[in-house]
Amino acid sequence: MGQKAIEVLCHLLPDTKNLQLKNWLINEAQATITLMIASVQAVTQCPICTSQTHRIHSRYERTLADLSWADYRITLQMRVRKFFCLNANCKRRIFTERLTNVTAPWARRTLRLAQQFTTIGLALGGAAGVRLSRHDGFTVSRNTLLRLVRKMPLPLIDFLEILGVDDFAFRKCQTYGTILVDLEQSQPLALLKDRSAETLAQWLKAHPGIKVVSLDRAKAYASGISQGAPEAIQVADRFHLLQNLGETLERVFHGHSKDLKEVDEAYSQIEVIQTDGTVVAPVPPPPTPTKQEGLAEQRRTRRLAIYQQVWELHRQGWSGQAIARRLGIGHGTVFRYLSSPTFVERQGRSDRGRSLLNPYKDYLLKRWNEGYIDTKGLFGQIQRRGYSGSYDTVARYTRRLRSSQGLKLRQRLINKPLPIVAEPQKKSLTPSRATWLVLRRRELCKRGDEQLIALLTAQHPELAEAIELGQGFAQLVRTRQPEQLDLWLTQAENSILSPFRNFAKSLREDYDAVKAGVTLSVSNGPVEGHINRLKMLKRQMYGRAGIDLLERRFLLAI
Repeated sequence: MGQKAIEVLCHLLPDTKNLQLKNWLINEAQATITLMIASVQAVTQCPICTSQTHRIHSRYERTLADLSWADYRITLQMRVRKFFCLNANCKRRIFTERLTNVTAPWARRTLRLAQQFTTIGLALGGAAGVRLSRHDGFTVSRNTLLRLVRKMPLPLIDFLEILGVDDFAFRKCQTYGTILVDLEQSQPLALLKDRSAETLAQWLKAHPGIKVVSLDRAKAYASGISQGAPEAIQVADRFHLLQNLGETLERVFHGHSKDLKEVDEAYSQIEVIQTDGTVVAPVPPPPTPTKQEGLAEQRRTRRLAIYQQVWELHRQGWSGQAIARRLGIGHGTVFRYLSSPTFVERQGRSDRGRSLLNPYKDYLLKRWNEGYIDTKGLFGQIQRRGYSGSYDTVARYTRRLRSSQGLKLRQRLINKPLPIVAEPQKKSLTPSRATWLVLRRRELCKRGDEQLIALLTAQHPELAEAIELGQGFAQLVRTRQPEQLDLWLTQAENSILSPFRNFAKSLREDYDAVKAGVTLSVSNGPVEGHINRLKMLKRQMYGRAGIDLLERRFLLAI
């Protein structure tokens, strides 16, 4: 090998100052290069007393794996020495020299290879990191990658003024932790093992100087902040305020399920007049079978009887757990019934309206409005387009089309224009959708949303009051009008709707934080974004996502 090639090899060594290349061996069949190198540092320090020495005791060899060069794996066969310690007071008489820029004591790989493994472990975790390492020609176990990640020190926190606090799930509905984020830098700071007030207070005491803390109105967090950082301003996050408002509105709408159904049916039958004057007749929904209606009414009657028994026992002083044991129902059902002074109707099936025919309805309507009303012919056409359902489903749909145009079954067409048929482009008006319509920004409303809200307002006085209160609170939160908060709280406290009275009561108990949330621009939005990334990491790691490993992968991510 020429002199230039030797110079290149020497410059590729992990420490060009203290290591000297003696020989090399290239195995093309196995794509490996073995480098024989020796330590040439004249003086070294004792690892115990740090005194310098030059007296050599003996020599030995150690083998290290190093970074690959192109497609070749590199192995370093190092000839290193043992030294005498010259300090008579030192308890160590003989020690091996340390090559701090090359490897750690007793390690079988160089520092730069260990750093690469650590980076892979941080980015991909154990199993995925092993697959990438094999692709690069390294043999490493997933436990080794995770062990290297666990050894990494956590970042230090120097200066912190604005903190964001929220919880995350280790295991949903069972085990939770706490995430802390620097809202000024939008950088995560720490993960806590639980979401208790004591744990948060202990962390805050260890990091003084925090002036503002944004939280989600959790009582445990409010208590922990009061204990650990009593001078800090607590700010209720506006997203969570609107979320609490949405839950309040949904409870009101659940108590008026029948009214929502009537509004939905009335709105679905409104004829739309197009720009050319043509009337679009909505296709009526299929009728519910009488037998199913009877069974549904029986189940509703049974639920109503249980609801009434729950409230009767509650008025007699029974606890929620005792009521659940007495009636043989879950305690969650008992507390859900007691949270609503009126009986809550069920929403119905979430898959209602789904059909194999749905992807082909636009084509059927187009052909029907063109005057082609042969059901068998339409069935054959959509079959050739991929429809795999039954003929009866198509026949039921075409009967509904006839009904929407005022035609009877088997009635022959007469020479007069018929209204164009259209499928209603809407979802069922459930309590959650009604809540979404009320809280949606007015500039984002679609055509017909305002009309639907007007129908809800006119349907029942309680719905009108709920809509007015809901839109009023959403407006003052979004536009940050703290001067309107007291007036709104007074209106809600005097409302006939118990969900809004309870909501106003909870806001009064957390008044300072709510007022600060409406006043200041601080938000927990960055915290929610980091929680999404944390969920991804946790799911990547399956059952290995302990707090120590998860925290390092989360905080030290590249």
